[in-house]
Amino acid sequence: MATSEITLEAVSSVSQIPAADWDACANPAVEPGLEDLDTLASPGVPSAPCAGSRPPYNPFVSHAFFSAVEASGSACARTGWGPRHLIARLDGAIAGIVPCYLKSHSQGEYVFDRGWADAYERAGGRYYPKLQASVPFTPASGPRLLIRNGVKGDRIGATLAGGLVALCDATSASSVHVTFAREAEAKFLAEYDFLLRNDQQFHWRNQGYGSFDDFLGSLNSRHRKAIKRERRDAVASGITIHALTGSDITEDAWDAFFAFYMETGSRKWGRPYLTRSFFSLVGESMAKDVLLVMAKRNGRWIAGAINFIGSDTLFGRNWGAIEHHPFLHFEICYYQAIEFAIGRGLKTVEAGAQGEHKIARGYLPQTTFSAHYIADTGLRRAIDDYLRRERAYVAEAGRELTDAGPFRKTAEPS
Repeated sequence: MATSEITLEAVSSVSQIPAADWDACANPAVEPGLEDLDTLASPGVPSAPCAGSRPPYNPFVSHAFFSAVEASGSACARTGWGPRHLIARLDGAIAGIVPCYLKSHSQGEYVFDRGWADAYERAGGRYYPKLQASVPFTPASGPRLLIRNGVKGDRIGATLAGGLVALCDATSASSVHVTFAREAEAKFLAEYDFLLRNDQQFHWRNQGYGSFDDFLGSLNSRHRKAIKRERRDAVASGITIHALTGSDITEDAWDAFFAFYMETGSRKWGRPYLTRSFFSLVGESMAKDVLLVMAKRNGRWIAGAINFIGSDTLFGRNWGAIEHHPFLHFEICYYQAIEFAIGRGLKTVEAGAQGEHKIARGYLPQTTFSAHYIADTGLRRAIDDYLRRERAYVAEAGRELTDAGPFRKTAEPS
C-alpha cells in the first residue's frame, strides 16, 4: 500500500485557513494522536465537578482568537508579527498546523530572550528576524502542534517539527521559539534539535471546592483572615463588582475596559499591544468564552479584568483601572476568578505571567515549557549551557515557593 503524502506550506494570514479546518486541529473533540500531549494539570489533583464531561477546549488556539488579533491589526507585519502559519496536509487535507509568526523584535512574548539577542548581536550575529510559534501577547499554556484527530499524530508532529526548522532556513531566521507549549510537546520537539526551557507561573487549583468559603477553609488562619480583610476593603468605597459574560458584555463595557487597558498598559509597557477593534471582534465571535470582571463606583466603570474560559481552565489576561483602591486588583483578578472557577466546576485558574504575590492568594508555582531551535551552533551551545542551569534554578525555586504556600499543612496538595 502506498504511503500517504504529507506536504507543507506556510501562509501569511489565518484567514487563508478555513475556520473548520483550523479548529478541527486546534480543539479536537478527542485528544490528537501525538501521545500524551497533556495539559499542565498536576498529578493527583481531582477533577472538578462536570469538568470531565466537556471536550477539551482552549480558547486561545481557536481560529476566532487568531482572527481577532490579526484582523484588528494587533498582530501583523506592521507591528512586527508577520504571520507564517505552518500547515501540514495529508493527501491534500489539512492535518496539522503550527501558529507561527516572523518577528523583528522580542516584545509581547513573556518568555524573555533579549539577553540571547544582545549577546549574539554583540558577537556580530543577526538575531532578528526569528520565528515565534505562539499565541500573540498571551502567556497561557496550550497546544502548539495542532493536530487533527484521526491522523497519525506522531508522523504529523514529526513533519511539523521538521517544517519549523525548514521554515527557519527559508526565512533566514536565527531561531524558532515554541513558547508556552504543553510539556510533552516540548519534549517531543527536543528530539528534533530544539532546546528545552522551563519557566514558572502561579496557578490556582480547584480541589473540589463547593464554594469560596471551602477554599478559604483550606488555608492557614493567617492567610484566611488576610484574604477576608482584602475582599472587604476592596469594595469599601461603595464599589460594586460585576461579572459579565456573553451578551452582557456591551460595546460600552468594551469602551470602558479598553480605557483601563490603555491606562495601565501605557504605564507598564509604553505601548499596549492590543487595539480597540480586537475587543469588539472578540465580543462578536467569542463572547461565550469571555469573562469580563468590572468594578463600578458612583455610576461609572473604574476598573476591570478580562478572562477567557476554557473547558477546564479560566485564563486571566489583562487588567486595568482609572481609579486605584486598596486590594481592588486582587479582588478583580484573583478572588473573582476563583469564585467563577468554583461555580463553573473548572479545575484551574491561570493568572498570567509572573507575580510571587499570588502565592498568598492561593496560586502556587507551576512549571511552564518552551522549546527553542537555534540555527547557529555556537549560539546554540551557549544557550544550551544556560538553560541547563536555569532549569535547575526554576525547579528549586518552585519547591521553595510551594513550601511557603498559604495552605494548611493537612490540606496541601500532595
